[in-house]
Amino acid sequence: MYWRVSQHIFVGVVLIGVGVGFLSGAFGKGGSAVATPLLHLLGVPAIVAIASPLPATIPTTWLASRSYARTGDVDRRVVRLGLPIGVPCTIAGALLTRWMPGGPLVIATDVVILAFGLRILLTRHSPTSEAVECTAVRRVLVVVGVVGFVSGLLGNSGGFLLAPLFMSVLGMPIHRALGTSLVLATCLAVPGTLVHAWLGHIDWSLTLGFGLASAPAAAFGAQLALRTKARPLTLAYGAGLATLAGGLLAFTH
Repeated sequence: MYWRVSQHIFVGVVLIGVGVGFLSGAFGKGGSAVATPLLHLLGVPAIVAIASPLPATIPTTWLASRSYARTGDVDRRVVRLGLPIGVPCTIAGALLTRWMPGGPLVIATDVVILAFGLRILLTRHSPTSEAVECTAVRRVLVVVGVVGFVSGLLGNSGGFLLAPLFMSVLGMPIHRALGTSLVLATCLAVPGTLVHAWLGHIDWSLTLGFGLASAPAAAFGAQLALRTKARPLTLAYGAGLATLAGGLLAFTH
């Protein structure tokens, strides 16, 4: 498939990068899941919109995760347990896109974002400070394994799924859920990037514009989130995801 990046599309990519980067740092997501439907709405072909933001999430999530790590809001045990299952599942999901059209994957991304936004808004959490100590290890493996596969399939790093699942399934406080999801998202973006690059799904000019805009915005978003109380941050997170996904579904499909 041949297509050319026009000037107005590139400017739009940069603006999307700034907004998505801020949300990534504030809400513990790599940002590629949110960027995909926005880029597709801008006119980027579906499979390119799915894969091109993914490499840019590696520096973006790494910068944001450092802010959470400095305040102790990263569950390192969850990271150690999750990576061995998350990496191969991400590779498997990414490989599957070779035989799937991009359009349905964009719609699937919108639907999943909407579902998790509504779940966060409608669920009352009773977080604990040490999630893994009171939760079976197998829950961590299931969560990260499933998210890894879906992330590879949808061309994102998984942060938009990991954070709400860590809150609802593992009982993590929101700041710890966001910080832990950022660390795992950084790691899971690497195998996903390699597979999608091998399949020829990535437009590196879009990746560059998106990444240069999103990385500094993500660091700022993380600092702001760490200064926000848990309850308002949780409500803003859920409302933001639901509103964005609902709007994209309404206007693009």
